[in-house]
Amino acid sequence: MNRLFGGAGKKKAPPPNLTDCIANVDGRGESVEKKVAKLDLELKKYKDQMSKMRDGPSKNQVKQRALRVLKQKRMYENQLEGLRNQSFNMEQTNYATQQLKDTKTTVDAMKLGVKEMKKEYKKVDIGKIEDLHDDMEDMLELAGEVQETLGRAYGLPDDVDEDDLEAELSALGDDFLADEDTSYLDAVSAPDPPTGVPGGAERKADAGGVQLDEFGLPQLH
Repeated sequence: MNRLFGGAGKKKAPPPNLTDCIANVDGRGESVEKKVAKLDLELKKYKDQMSKMRDGPSKNQVKQRALRVLKQKRMYENQLEGLRNQSFNMEQTNYATQQLKDTKTTVDAMKLGVKEMKKEYKKVDIGKIEDLHDDMEDMLELAGEVQETLGRAYGLPDDVDEDDLEAELSALGDDFLADEDTSYLDAVSAPDPPTGVPGGAERKADAGGVQLDEFGLPQLH
């Protein structure tokens, strides 16, 4: 019977949602703001009329209309202020609620991460890791020995005296010094510059005994 008449089959209304409530209050606030703006225009019209009218019954009638509109404006402004306060409070509550949800999600994710770490850690065998490390050290040491063996020189005499090799090496150093030609560093002996003047004392007489003057010409007596 309940199913036929729909008595017990009626679904429950969904719980209130802060986001929807905030949107609803903001919508009402916007509607009130439009009414306030409309009243402002009406007040401006009455004010302009009063500024062009003389004192008298007509001006007083316009003034009464303006006062009535001003009262309505103040009423709507008070309503708008209340709606804004409601919206702000619900927004703060919604923010705090969402922050708590985010915190719970973070904690749950951390718990799951720790659980997975413990699960994976059980699969790790420390002993096997240490054995693997030892095997790697042995392989690296073996590789070094192989490289040393491959780099070994063949065909060299084993009975060479080390003292003889050192003496030969020292002698080679002396030979290198002896072979170096440093003669180009020696000072080149250049002739001394002349000390006399052209036609000076060294030209007082020629090969025949004729006296010459300072210009190399025979002197006239």
